[in-house]
Amino acid sequence: MTHARGGAADRPTGPTHQELPEGALEPAELRAGDVRPGAEEVTPVRPAPAEPASAEPASAKPAGKARPTRISGTWVAVIAGLVVLVVLLVFILQNLDPATVHFFGAEGSLPLAIAMLFSAIGGAVLVALIGGARILQLRKQARRR
Repeated sequence: MTHARGGAADRPTGPTHQELPEGALEPAELRAGDVRPGAEEVTPVRPAPAEPASAEPASAKPAGKARPTRISGTWVAVIAGLVVLVVLLVFILQNLDPATVHFFGAEGSLPLAIAMLFSAIGGAVLVALIGGARILQLRKQARRR
């Protein structure tokens, strides 16, 4: 086994090899396989300087982006609700033609948009009831475990 540095077996033999005076640099052809730095070429690695201690904890420092708060979420929900109400108002005002509605033997006449709004509200209530029942069922199962 040969080492990458230091032994006589690593040096080429033949007419090109000559003894060099002490302190002289070796020719490049004699150093061709040597890739590791010598002791004089190595610079010590210094640790990174420590950050100065501050009064604020690390979590209080601002990150790249601020986290949303409950107030901002509520504000976004209110704005979205207002947009939906404006769209519904425009829909109702454009669909005021009378419509006859029959429901469980009852009969009545009201604007088409209002009838559609009542049917959408009824569907949402039905979905909420079914979803609430499923949530209660899952909570009951979780308590058993």
